Amino acid sequence: MPRVFEQDGFRFGFYSNDHEPVHVHVVKAGAEAIFDVADGVELRESHGFRLNDLAKAQQLAQENKQLILDKWHEHFGR
Repeated sequence: MPRVFEQDGFRFGFYSNDHEPVHVHVVKAGAEAIFDVADGVELRESHGFRLNDLAKAQQLAQENKQLILDKWHEHFGR
């Protein structure tokens, strides 16, 4: 999984065979969530996250949205 960034125990990245729409996977302590980031930062799905960790993950994704978009386009060329 190519990593975009890590912060506060959260790892943000995507899989090499990922698909549109632009999104990011967030992993922490066995929990995983997916946020779509093409327009806003919207939760698509979550497994195992507590609500406060999910809110923190969304905040970090929002703060780093441009980085996520840049890395996506750099990796996938689209």
